Amino acid sequence: MHISLNDINDDVVSMLNAYECPAILITPEYQILASNQRYLDSYGAIDLSRPAYCFKVSHSHKVPCDQAGEACPLSAAYISKQKERVLHIHHSPRGKEHVDIEILPIIDAKGEPKFFVELLKSVTQANPKIGNNEMVGASPNFNQLVENITRVAPTEASVLLVGETGTGKEIAASAVHLASNRKDNPMVILECSGLTETLFESELFGHIKGAFTGALYNKKGLVEVAHGGTLFLDEIGDVPYELQIKLLRLIETGTYRPVGSRETKRSDFRLICATHQDIFAMVERGEFRRDLYYRINVFPIHIPSLNERKEDIPLLAKSILQRIDKSGQYTVTDCATNLLKQHDFIGNIRELRNILSRALVLSNTPILDCNVIKTCLEIDREIRGDLESVIDLKSNEIKYLKRLIDSVDGDKDKAAALAGISTRSLYRKIQ
Repeated sequence: MHISLNDINDDVVSMLNAYECPAILITPEYQILASNQRYLDSYGAIDLSRPAYCFKVSHSHKVPCDQAGEACPLSAAYISKQKERVLHIHHSPRGKEHVDIEILPIIDAKGEPKFFVELLKSVTQANPKIGNNEMVGASPNFNQLVENITRVAPTEASVLLVGETGTGKEIAASAVHLASNRKDNPMVILECSGLTETLFESELFGHIKGAFTGALYNKKGLVEVAHGGTLFLDEIGDVPYELQIKLLRLIETGTYRPVGSRETKRSDFRLICATHQDIFAMVERGEFRRDLYYRINVFPIHIPSLNERKEDIPLLAKSILQRIDKSGQYTVTDCATNLLKQHDFIGNIRELRNILSRALVLSNTPILDCNVIKTCLEIDREIRGDLESVIDLKSNEIKYLKRLIDSVDGDKDKAAALAGISTRSLYRKIQ
């Protein structure tokens, strides 16, 4: 069915202009009938003198998105007769960009969708092209990550970011914060690894002068600094078990007491946690409180490893090189890129950055070719071989200590004495 521009009156355009984001009116046959002023400002005018279709204008596809391997919110809304939402990569005057798409069906008297309003909201925390933005990618797994961030960010739900070391969990946390209603207030970060119980409490809750040896002045805790903003607890799995109850109370009530103080304070913050560990397995082993787990795990987001999004390596490599060397003169050949795609990344994006930094040192030209990348990867393999030998020794030590514990019927104090170490060291080694 062809609908001419004469069928679209000023009331329709006025309706579209009421939306505070770019919006277009589309038929069930994907034909664009009108756009609002914000769409024109963001994406330019659409030639409506002849039929224009959303899949062609936004994606340069010859067929609808669901026939081109992408999710189509319009076809989904046609079936459900309800609002549908999806993350797409659109073509724009600025190049490719991630866009959060909402489709609103307009139902006729017979209960059938007659038109659809498409709302387009740019996702500024991610980029499917090279730029200054930290989150770069266009692979399906990366797009799913961005969609999850886009959905949860405007809410107050606690977020748990789960992913391997080096995948960019802190960057993802920052993206959630920047897309939230709290973006104008601080995001405060606490790295939970390696902190003693006293230091953890002091960092999180603050302390008063004289609370402990070395407390020479009153100190604000990060919870207080995060008031109105976001508190990001990195490596939440490393929080000492004894302190988890205090953290649970903080999350449930928003109240806390600085170390050494009797005064109860209150803080309003949005909680984001991250871990590379299997927290649920820790719960099952009795190493992590079950009630705390369910408090922080309201909206879990999987951060894909680099091995799960190798299609993004060319984009990531270009972006990393631009950050390492501002001149922009370095490029990676297709052959070298293919070598990187074949590599098994244990350290994820952090490892890729190290490889490229090493390549800049070894290369005699701005062209990073196969030979340079191959040399860098061989250096990594040699180091990895040495590390595996160390890991084997560590594994054997753990097996020995566990056998020793079994031999004394589980008495860890006795096992530690036989091994010539403290009980605390024994616990640390077997964990």
